[in-house]
Amino acid sequence: QVQVAESGGGLVQAGGSLRLSCAASGRIFRINAMSWYRQAPGKQRELVATITSRSGGSTNYADSVKGRFTISGDNAKNPVYLQMNSLKPEDTAVYYCNTVVEVKYGDYRSFWGQGTQVTVSS
Repeated sequence: QVQVAESGGGLVQAGGSLRLSCAASGRIFRINAMSWYRQAPGKQRELVATITSRSGGSTNYADSVKGRFTISGDNAKNPVYLQMNSLKPEDTAVYYCNTVVEVKYGDYRSFWGQGTQVTVSS
């Protein structure tokens, strides 16, 4: 129905940068929001950043990444990027893209990508 594909993960030293990208395709009437989540080993999945199609593409960030990560896109339209700077070992996790779309008018659905590994070495 809707496919979500992430790319851009990898291994980087502490203090380095990576950029993740996310694209949704398939039966999409309108994209409402796109978000990045992450899950480290033994921890729950947590929200990292969100960009919505409302208010000119408003964004929200987890406190742990504010000032270091930037989510961008054309008002949550495809593709959406997560620029990660000043990376720390605690940023190591599998990063997942989530999109909330209208598959048809008024019918909102949430879809997940497969995830991309980000590893930050100290």
